[in-house]
Amino acid sequence: DQPHVSDPQVMVEFENGNFKFTFPNPKNVSEFSMTLFKGRDKKEICAIHLSKEKVIPKSNVTYCQTEHSNSNTTFILKNMERKHIDIYTYCLEMFLPPPYIDCRLKETYLYIQDKEDCISLGLMSWIIIGLIMFAMISCICCVIACCLRNKNQKAESNSHEYNSEYMPMAAVNPAKKTRI
Repeated sequence: DQPHVSDPQVMVEFENGNFKFTFPNPKNVSEFSMTLFKGRDKKEICAIHLSKEKVIPKSNVTYCQTEHSNSNTTFILKNMERKHIDIYTYCLEMFLPPPYIDCRLKETYLYIQDKEDCISLGLMSWIIIGLIMFAMISCICCVIACCLRNKNQKAESNSHEYNSEYMPMAAVNPAKKTRI
């Protein structure tokens, strides 16, 4: 059995405020290391060394943890902020069985949207929605008011028609008395 050296596919997911980089473990390999680097200068932030005897996790920062299973290894980045935006590089080294396979690199760019940006965008959208609703309700109220005013004016003009129940009376001027 030769070590399985196909390019692993990274799976990046965001769950409960944490980013998870999950990599498949190499097949038919009894000892290997996985390392997660940050930035162009490849600063090591998290690593895990797995062998049949033991698992040795290593973290150089507080926001990185590792998890492993028989099939996958996961780097968990917690409480990420805007300052953590960068290129993250994954490195896999295979030690046993021989031959030693040097670091295979895979890069992923991670963009973190600031929580304050989300809050301000959400607040701004609610303000805009509120203003639009206010404008719509104001327009509807104006239309209703105009319709009611026109209806009242028609009703008043209809009450002065000559065909109404009471006939209008002509003005009576008293007769002038003639003097004799």
